[in-house]
Amino acid sequence: MNVVRPDLTLDQAREVADTCFGVRGEIREVGSNQDRNYVVDGRFLLKVANAGYTDAELDAQDAALLHLAGRMKVPEPRPAAGGGHVARFGDGLRARLLTFVPGTPLIDHAYLAPVVVGRLGDLAGRLVANLADLDHPGLDRVSQWDLRRARTEIDQMIGSLSTGRDLVRRAADQACDRLDALAADLRTQAIHGDLTDDNVVCSIGPDGRPVPEGVIDFGDLGHGWIVGELAVTCASLLHHAPERPLAILPAVRAFQRVVPLTGDELAALWPAIVARAAVLVVSGVHQALLEPDNDYATERQDAEFRAFETALSLPFEVAEAAFRETPPARFFAAPIVPVLPVRDLSVTSDLPGGVVEAYTPEEGVAHRAGEPRLTETRIHSFDAPATVPLGVESRLPAGTAVHAPFDGEVHLGVLRGATLDLRLSGVDLWEGPVRAGDQIGAVSGPVYATLCSVRDLEPPAFVTPEESGAWQAVCPDPGPLFGIRPAPEPAPFSRDALADVQEHYYADPPRIERGWRQHLTDVNGRTYLDMVNNVAAIGHAHPRLTEAVSRQLALLNTNSRFNYRAIAEFSRRLADLAPDPLDTVFLVNSGSEAVDLALRLVQVATGREETLCVAEAYHGWTMASDAVSTSTADNPNALATRPAWVRPVPAPHRDPDALAKTLAVIGEPAGFIAEAFYGNAGGIPLPDGYLAAVYSAVRAKGGLCVADEVQVGYGRLGRHFWGFEQQGVVPDVITIAKAMGNGHPLGAVITTREIAETYRRVGYFFSSAGGSPVSCVTGMTVLDVIEQEGLQANALTVGDRLRDLMETLAEKHPIIGAVHGLGLYMGVELNRPDGSPATEETSAICDRMLELGVVVQPTGDHLNILKIKPPMVLSEESAGFFAAALERTLRDGW
Repeated sequence: MNVVRPDLTLDQAREVADTCFGVRGEIREVGSNQDRNYVVDGRFLLKVANAGYTDAELDAQDAALLHLAGRMKVPEPRPAAGGGHVARFGDGLRARLLTFVPGTPLIDHAYLAPVVVGRLGDLAGRLVANLADLDHPGLDRVSQWDLRRARTEIDQMIGSLSTGRDLVRRAADQACDRLDALAADLRTQAIHGDLTDDNVVCSIGPDGRPVPEGVIDFGDLGHGWIVGELAVTCASLLHHAPERPLAILPAVRAFQRVVPLTGDELAALWPAIVARAAVLVVSGVHQALLEPDNDYATERQDAEFRAFETALSLPFEVAEAAFRETPPARFFAAPIVPVLPVRDLSVTSDLPGGVVEAYTPEEGVAHRAGEPRLTETRIHSFDAPATVPLGVESRLPAGTAVHAPFDGEVHLGVLRGATLDLRLSGVDLWEGPVRAGDQIGAVSGPVYATLCSVRDLEPPAFVTPEESGAWQAVCPDPGPLFGIRPAPEPAPFSRDALADVQEHYYADPPRIERGWRQHLTDVNGRTYLDMVNNVAAIGHAHPRLTEAVSRQLALLNTNSRFNYRAIAEFSRRLADLAPDPLDTVFLVNSGSEAVDLALRLVQVATGREETLCVAEAYHGWTMASDAVSTSTADNPNALATRPAWVRPVPAPHRDPDALAKTLAVIGEPAGFIAEAFYGNAGGIPLPDGYLAAVYSAVRAKGGLCVADEVQVGYGRLGRHFWGFEQQGVVPDVITIAKAMGNGHPLGAVITTREIAETYRRVGYFFSSAGGSPVSCVTGMTVLDVIEQEGLQANALTVGDRLRDLMETLAEKHPIIGAVHGLGLYMGVELNRPDGSPATEETSAICDRMLELGVVVQPTGDHLNILKIKPPMVLSEESAGFFAAALERTLRDGW
């Protein structure tokens, strides 16, 4: 076929559109490998066909478009002036006019979320299903893109490659050999032949993600393998996630729900992907040599070679196991070496230290295969690390005899059996045939053993959890050779017994089982940067806290009616942290309890009920704390369902007249409660002077003022220990929790002795676990760490750096409408171009950030603010990683 594009100027194309199709307007050329394409008047696409196409082939394309009309979103052929759909002009040139399908090409989106990949697979399946009953003489054609001809096409063009020729040749031959063996059983029909990210047009969903809808460019239409259609689509996805070849799985699964593939087709899929990738590489270079000025061909060469390398990164058998969801292979044999005790290296093991601590393999122990290892995790990594070992590792004395588990032959350091290869590093093996039980060598160093059912394939030592299931289908666990039982199956995990209303992060959350400082690690050994955990103020698993709590538990833990040193010391320390005249402490279990108690104190002390609270605030879930919670994100009906004694006032960050409106309705309240620095609303400071004015007015009417410091107190703001200090006021009651216990259930109310004593009017106060010995020791240790490790100063320094990074991002990305907050309590507000809240986009961005190794969540009444309230040990390196992950997300999509 003549693959050089027709020679045509823009003026000639304009004339053809006018005279042959009666269409005028602005005209511009768009890329094509072998045709000439022009957008006319923004509504039509003028296609000038390559001379190599026959009339029957062009007619088949129009027939396919008419066949699909009404079933799918495709271009519509428009009649030519002389009849039919093809206009002839010049020296044998032919043109067709199609309606232009609006939208963005999928290729414009660098990152594709799994849901988008699945949508593309579904589109490919529906296209195949809708073309199944199409027949036309022009479908029987010779095309370089027909995967049945992949070897022939590569043979003809591979001479164009100056680098990588041997690699492409070898990979293409292996792929085509497999396809040849399966070809007789692969179904054929009419297929698009080029359903790639370049030929799929998308709308944008409410979450900002592309929705593949339209199919364009039917120039490669013809008879071909059904599995070839999916292979073409999958090959085009590889450059979007070159580090994750199995990121295509959602497309495969979605395609199969529409068009189930046979076993032979599943076996052919990865070879077809490799063959397609190889054809693209050689064709791109070949086309660039023919037409050096064809930017469309030359600009894609790097991405096409990246996709080819990604296709080669996964062996055919492993990919097939992933497509088939083949269970792990099993192997049984007698031990080949003396049995050693197993050392657990999993995420829930008793390894000392945190996720970044170095680990030196121990003498005299073995480490099992198939279990994700904490020792292989990585911090500040966009990619999931390879944590799953395919082999068993052991450290045996030098000279230990090693015996053959099965008959075979040792060749080049590998025992080759009838169905399995055994690889043993750290063992001097003796070459030659052996029988099961024969000694085959002796230990010379740390031993690593793998089994593989694919002849001559050397498996990697570790693979990612995403790929581990497929690899384990061809690499049985060699544990029996060392007397090791397989890794225990993870205990069934289900939230079925929990109330559905109990919140959790993410629709498909990772299972987190370990933490260290500002990091969280899931059961697969993936470590995330924790940017939301203001509960763990001094960081996860702080060794001082662990030691102090363990020691106290070994001594005493009981209820607070007993006398013990810790309750007196901790209460005094809390009272000393508060400004005069606040000098009396109640100890409780949580922030909700603290707020509930504070409201009761205010009402008892004043003899009144009415309480003022601020819109868009959250204070807790108990009856009283929920009553003054007005955040519609937590309760969509919050403002309409407040009890009669609650009077919400306008949110001062929303309404410029909020202060005046508040002062006008104060009346004679029991009290006024507000977060001293907006937490759930997105880390937003109150306007200067706001609390001073409201406190003064409330007190003038005999009311009391409560500062809810549950989220923002304890030094998190950097410049202030308490949030109310930023407003220059002193409340009558302070409520605190979260940071106090670093995850231990601990809260407190601090007030004056006079207010506290009024509680006797309604009874006595008691909390079983509030103020227990362990709780008090926890609270004192947290305060010690904050002070002695300079965490408030760290919140200031790292918080300022993080804010600078966020404001820099805001200058580049218009979706960031504002950056709120102080210290390590911040909010990044995301808005759409029209200024409306980017609610769905924020949720999708958080999902993408999780994939990149960052835990961050939406907040605010519209859930369009990224809440940033990490452990106060956050480092500048971690702040930089968070900013880099957010920049990558906003740049490449989510």
